[in-house]
Amino acid sequence: MIVTSKGEIIMQRLYLATIVTASMLVSGQSFAQVITIEPEQRTIIREYVERESVPVIEMDRDLTVGQSVPEDVELSTVPQQWGPSMNNYRYIYTDDRVYLVEPSTRRIIQVID
Repeated sequence: MIVTSKGEIIMQRLYLATIVTASMLVSGQSFAQVITIEPEQRTIIREYVERESVPVIEMDRDLTVGQSVPEDVELSTVPQQWGPSMNNYRYIYTDDRVYLVEPSTRRIIQVID
């Protein structure tokens, strides 16, 4: 048994909290959500976009997974036909691609082309 003072315990906890926080910041991408979209589901999404004439959003830059969608871009609600695994997400359609977006962070989590 190791006997330490209260000050040492507090410093150890602070040190540990700092390490955990720093590692979360450095490896933020590793905490990104992962969603698997099967080929059949991709077909359903593509057919929906074409059938419903989903409006194309004009963007002045290329988008990639992990990027945030600008605040002035309206996110569309994911239709039920896309499946229950996508109910919590939103999407945008631009450059002939569907971008699945996590609404609370506005980060792109998947590109469907």
